[in-house]
Amino acid sequence: MEGVITQCLSNGLFRVKLKDNGVLILAHISGKIRQRYIRILLGDRVIVELSPYDLKRGRITHRFRSGKKK
Repeated sequence: MEGVITQCLSNGLFRVKLKDNGVLILAHISGKIRQRYIRILLGDRVIVELSPYDLKRGRITHRFRSGKKK
């Protein structure tokens, strides 16, 4: 599911507002994003994989590029 980062918390946790239904969830960064040192900032568009056990928690698996050229 696609969402937007609304709040940055400690230890790689983020509050994400889902695009489909507007629900706020708590998400952490996946291992591959941690390994590649990809920075996730407030307002970034991300893809979130929801937990099957708790629909209020998830994992950030992808960050979309901002579209700005250097």
